[in-house]
Amino acid sequence: MVIDFHTHAFPDKIAERTIKALENSAKAVQAHTDGTLNGLRESMKASGTDISVILPVATRKGQFDTINRVAAVINSTYPELVSFGGIHPDDDNAGEKLSFLKTQGFRGIKLHPDYTQTFIDDERYINIITQAALLGLLVITHAGVDPAFDVVHCPPEKGRAVLDKVMNETKVQKPFMIFAHLGGMLMHEQVEKYLVGAPCYIDISCSFSSLSEYCDTTDEDVVRIIKNHGADKVLFATDCPWNGQKEYIEHFKALAGLTDNEKDMILYKNAERLLFG
Repeated sequence: MVIDFHTHAFPDKIAERTIKALENSAKAVQAHTDGTLNGLRESMKASGTDISVILPVATRKGQFDTINRVAAVINSTYPELVSFGGIHPDDDNAGEKLSFLKTQGFRGIKLHPDYTQTFIDDERYINIITQAALLGLLVITHAGVDPAFDVVHCPPEKGRAVLDKVMNETKVQKPFMIFAHLGGMLMHEQVEKYLVGAPCYIDISCSFSSLSEYCDTTDEDVVRIIKNHGADKVLFATDCPWNGQKEYIEHFKALAGLTDNEKDMILYKNAERLLFG
């Protein structure tokens, strides 16, 4: 079984121009699907991916209703897809909005500090993350460099400080935060200093330099970080359409240095526990 914990898909009417805009903003990035739901589902079928988690991004205030209405339809229509919710740091009444997502059955929310031009340790994000923790919602955030931006809004050091602050203040014991891209794209040395071993999850999207032009981590780097962090806190993820699911799965399964049990935990067992209890 394979659960891809980090994918994106866009409504048909905007998918083509969204993909083109994102490709233009990050010159080294080329999409592997057309960015639609059907494109993702075709990729899943061709790659043997059983479940994909879709992560919508709220890029401006006021998108909450539209984004989460689409996400709710996905969740009620496609058993092989799980969409998280999206929220912007400038949205009013964040606690009420997150409570609404919880009542609608959402398992978590996606944050992208770069697209909102807001550092992860901003009080607005801390409030959102705190409320989510208290509600039992997962929080996955883009972490490290984004090739489309010059400023890193969620470096490992800030991510760890927020994690510690929220867990200390809420007394939440179970890890609920997920730092994407091996904990911080193009910042693996800082990841090893600040996040490895912490009570959080990391996903492995955009983590293999042999598969992505904008990655700098080797297979050996990835295996070392997984081993030191603990395979029970690592999630398989591709960032499809920005990486091909088939190629990513094949590459991960062929990795040397991980046991079959560790690979199974990462491929689906950890995600299954987080998504379905």
